[in-house]
Amino acid sequence: MSDFKIKGHLAMLCANTTWGLMAPVVKIVLTSGVVAPLILVDFRMAGAALLFWLTSIFMPHEHVPWQDKLRLFGAGMLGVCFNQGCFIIGVSLTTPSEASLVTTTMPMWVMVLAWLILHEPISGKKAGGIALGATGAIILVLGNSSGGAEAANAPLGDIIVLMAQLSYALYLTFFRNFIRKYSLVTLMKWMFLSATVVTLPATSPLILSTDWSAISATEWLGIAAVVIGATYIAYICIMIGQKNLRPTIVGMYNYVQPILATAVGIWLGLDTFTIIKGVAVVLIFSGVWLVTMSRALPSDDKSPQPDSAPSK
Repeated sequence: MSDFKIKGHLAMLCANTTWGLMAPVVKIVLTSGVVAPLILVDFRMAGAALLFWLTSIFMPHEHVPWQDKLRLFGAGMLGVCFNQGCFIIGVSLTTPSEASLVTTTMPMWVMVLAWLILHEPISGKKAGGIALGATGAIILVLGNSSGGAEAANAPLGDIIVLMAQLSYALYLTFFRNFIRKYSLVTLMKWMFLSATVVTLPATSPLILSTDWSAISATEWLGIAAVVIGATYIAYICIMIGQKNLRPTIVGMYNYVQPILATAVGIWLGLDTFTIIKGVAVVLIFSGVWLVTMSRALPSDDKSPQPDSAPSK
C-alpha cells in the first residue's frame, strides 16, 4: 500500500485521538464550575507557548524579522486566540459529540473563503460537498432547541464552535503562504505567545477570583491533558503526519474525532445520540468527504494543503 507509512499514520492517529478525547475532557474540567472556560483557555495558550518556546531551544534557530512577528501576531489571533477560545467556550455549552462534529466542517469553510476572498474556483463536486456539509451543520444547530442535562445551550455552543472553525479557516486563507515560511515550532511559539499576551490581561480579574484550592486532582489532570496532549503533542504529531502522508489521507483522520468524542461522551454520561445527530453526521461526513476527495489531484501530493493543518 503506497500510502502506508507507519510513522505518519501513527502520528495522525495519535493527534486525532487526543483531539477526539479533548471535548469530553474539557467538559469534565468545566463541569464543577470551579474552572471557568476562559481560565482553561489561558492554561492552554500559556502552557503551549511555554512548551513550544522550550522546544525551540533544541531546534535550529530561525530568525523572524519584526514585520513577520507582526504578521504572526495576526495569525495568532485568528489561528489560536479566537479559534481555541471559541472552541472551549462552545464545548462548555454543547455536548462533546456535537462540538467534535462541527470541527470536521473546517475544510469546507476554507474552500468557501478561498472562493470569496481569493476568487478560487469551486467545482461541482466541491459545491455539492459544501452544500451537504452546511445542511448537516444547520440541522445539528436547529435540531437542538433544548440542550438537556448534558448541555446548557447546545445550539449556541454549536454556533460558537462553528465560529472557531471559521476563525481558523480565515487564518489559513490569509496566511497560508506565509505560514510555510517557518517551521511548526517557530510558528507555534510566536502564535501562542501572541494569544497569551492578549488573553491574560483580559482575563486577569477572573484569574484573581478563581478558587485555586478548590480545583480537584481530576481537573488538574484534565487541564494537563488539554495543554500537553491535545495541544503540544497533537500539533507535533500533525507535523509528522503531514510530512509522511498525502493531504487527503491526513484529512480523512478528522473523522476519528467525532466518533471517539461521541463514544466517550456517552460512556461518561456527558452525551446522548439522537436521530437528528445521526442525520447531521451522515450529511457532514459526506460533505467533507466530497470536498476532501475532490482535492486529490497529482499536484496536491507535492505541496502542503491548508485544509490539512491543525485546527484544535
